[in-house]
Amino acid sequence: MLSLVPTPIGNIGDVSLRSLELLSEAKIFLCEDTRFTKKLLNLLSERYNLKLQENPIFIPLHSHNEQEFVEKLEPSFFEQNVVYMSDAGMPGISDPGQLLVNYCIENSLEYDILPGANALLTAFVASGFVQTQMLFFGFLDHKGSSRAQGLQKALYSGYTTVLYESPHRLEKLLLEIDKEDSSRQIFLAKELTKKYQKFLRGTAKEILKELNKNYKGEWVVVLSSGVQKNESAISEADILELDIPKKQKAKLLAKITGENPKAIYQKLL
Repeated sequence: MLSLVPTPIGNIGDVSLRSLELLSEAKIFLCEDTRFTKKLLNLLSERYNLKLQENPIFIPLHSHNEQEFVEKLEPSFFEQNVVYMSDAGMPGISDPGQLLVNYCIENSLEYDILPGANALLTAFVASGFVQTQMLFFGFLDHKGSSRAQGLQKALYSGYTTVLYESPHRLEKLLLEIDKEDSSRQIFLAKELTKKYQKFLRGTAKEILKELNKNYKGEWVVVLSSGVQKNESAISEADILELDIPKKQKAKLLAKITGENPKAIYQKLL
């Protein structure tokens, strides 16, 4: 049987009793990082008297080998108790896991998913934004038009939207948000459940000022819901490719995005 077991995202005390029980019964551990998993299991053994099966097997399973691993699987692999653990949080949320679940479904194999620590939902609730319909975008692309398009979708989805961001690109993201919608309320959660957990809420400019270039840590960004842009059969890219004056392009773009034509014109310049 396959069990997906969430791991603490910072505070070791967030491990559940059911998780400890399944870990004690597992014969095979599929791990995003075997070194991290072994270290965590040792810590759980010391603190909560976790006793593992004799000579458990540890197999690396991460985003780079997940597809190949699943393609080579045989259903008999799950005749033993198999646990999948990502490095932190819920498997399948910006981490591997879904391919394993899909394999079990397609092969009529028994599986279970344990609830547990999750940065996405923790930050969403901590934000205090009252729009309870939510979208999760994970990490935006690092650069280029795909990043810009992803941010546009996140900002103008009409829902509270949650992003993950690395400390190396957090300043860039905040500057992008400030340029696009300087009045948008956003919420940042840093190092959730850890000793230096920190919550920030305000506009991008206000948060940039408060952070004062201190971007170290793991970040979750929650965007308050904005006005949903009007859908159109003609995309922004289609209009940008038209051989017409920039003022006309700005007016057309304003019709499908709902943005101010003057602001769009300045961007085109």
